[in-house]
Amino acid sequence: MLNRGKTFDQVRSTFSWDIPEHYNIGVDVCDRWAERTPDRVAIIDIDPDNAVREYRYSDLKVMSNRLANALAARGIGRHEQAVGDRVGVLLPQRIETAVAHIAVAKLGCISIPLFTLFGPDALLHRLGDSGTKAVITDSTGVEKLVPLLDRLPALERIFCVDGAMGPAEDFAAACESQSESFEPVATRADDPALIIYTSGTTGNPKGALHAHRVLLGHLPGVEISHDFLPHEGDRFWTPADWAWIGGLLDVLMPALHHGIAVVACRLSKFTAEVAFELIRRHRIRNTFLPPTALKMMKLLPSEEVQGVKLRSVASGGETLGVELIEWGKQHLDVTINEFYGQTECNMIVSSCAALEPPLPGTMGYPVPGHVVDVLDEAAGTPQPDETEGAIAVLAPDPVMFLGYWNNPEATREKFVEGPRGKWLLTGDRGIRDAHGRIRFVGRHDDVISSAGYRIGPSEVEDCLLAHEAVRLAGVVGKPDPLRGSVVAAYVVLKDGFDPSETLAEDIAQFVKSRLAAHEYPRVVRFIEDMPMTTTGKIVRRTLRKMAEDEAAQEE
Repeated sequence: MLNRGKTFDQVRSTFSWDIPEHYNIGVDVCDRWAERTPDRVAIIDIDPDNAVREYRYSDLKVMSNRLANALAARGIGRHEQAVGDRVGVLLPQRIETAVAHIAVAKLGCISIPLFTLFGPDALLHRLGDSGTKAVITDSTGVEKLVPLLDRLPALERIFCVDGAMGPAEDFAAACESQSESFEPVATRADDPALIIYTSGTTGNPKGALHAHRVLLGHLPGVEISHDFLPHEGDRFWTPADWAWIGGLLDVLMPALHHGIAVVACRLSKFTAEVAFELIRRHRIRNTFLPPTALKMMKLLPSEEVQGVKLRSVASGGETLGVELIEWGKQHLDVTINEFYGQTECNMIVSSCAALEPPLPGTMGYPVPGHVVDVLDEAAGTPQPDETEGAIAVLAPDPVMFLGYWNNPEATREKFVEGPRGKWLLTGDRGIRDAHGRIRFVGRHDDVISSAGYRIGPSEVEDCLLAHEAVRLAGVVGKPDPLRGSVVAAYVVLKDGFDPSETLAEDIAQFVKSRLAAHEYPRVVRFIEDMPMTTTGKIVRRTLRKMAEDEAAQEE
């Protein structure tokens, strides 16, 4: 969507949205290319035994058409006011995952990406809340679903890609008997297409309902964060699971939209060694790597990077520090572009090394097409430069969600009215500089208030990572009777370093000498494993609970 320019202002001034009245994600990422260049490679599927199979756009079209017909033959479709049946996709990165989302979109239904490591409670809430009618999964998923069936009255069909199993039909057999032809539903751009569940600080996860236009809304952010995607020879991979917005809508769907081959790899566990080998062997040129993955890769000797020829690396989810950006330049020969967004409104801020060097500590500029600002939340008005406020996005916006599924109250609470109109509140705190760049301060509930100071955890974490002994670091506020809260650092040490009071003091003084006296961690605790999401974000609420429990014991 973007026109290339020499500056952000040039790119922004020439940009305009092209959102047609009728638009279908499945047709866009599959049928459009199958008609133009059917032999173009779409998915490079790597199974757990490292066997590789390439699937072309013509294959995607046939496979998704057959699945759409199979679902329709079993009564799955659109029945009420253009809201289609919900179909869960409980699969890892593999060809059937892409086929399922494409087929469901072409059918005019709503797909629900589900993470394969979800336990029974997580699945029960998502499937029950959404009223899911069918699930496409594997044998592991079937085993998880069977004990839940009596509490999921809407769930009528299960398809298993590993063959028939208990109540589950054989996915391949169900599709093989169907026609290769299918007439996609003429969905409108605003018709529902996806429900992606997102966890907040309280209550059960909420289902962010997205329209078909959400993919078009992602494109400017994906293009700019990858230095003007696409280039000849681009090839995409991410360790982020396709069940999350970062894998599905930051990588898989935008790449297929642009006719870029995507590598699908079912990693049992992410390791830096496996990541580098995968990038080398499959000539991957573009990748989305969460900051934690980059930090793990940075720890390997420089010889591990030999043979890696990346063109672009984008990262989001946590703030990038100076050291990661410099490491990327020196060892990957790319400048890592940081981007920002959330499940409800994604890819809205980004840096772009093709336009200007990133400024460490800032996420970048609002992506062309999106109006992002830092607000006085109570008034709904922009804060002055260099003043902390709520990061917000002006509505309407093509990438913005339609609302939370069956939760109008939570949807209303997500927005604030101001003189300029309605703003979506991200729940994050930030600062806008005089040039329009936005600096991330922290989640609203992550910001630490200590002795009158407001401290964002990201800057402290970045400083901690520069210490020779620190492998991973998470920072939260620990309740304190005198200061309200004190900065508490939870640290995973590198090999060769042992926990001790002396080392804890050395780490604290290291931060104090580099940042400020009010920002250094007065509490340093050593832990063996950092609580993290599957996409590499530190789960600070777990660390906060540890800090709160410790403070309660000290009373």
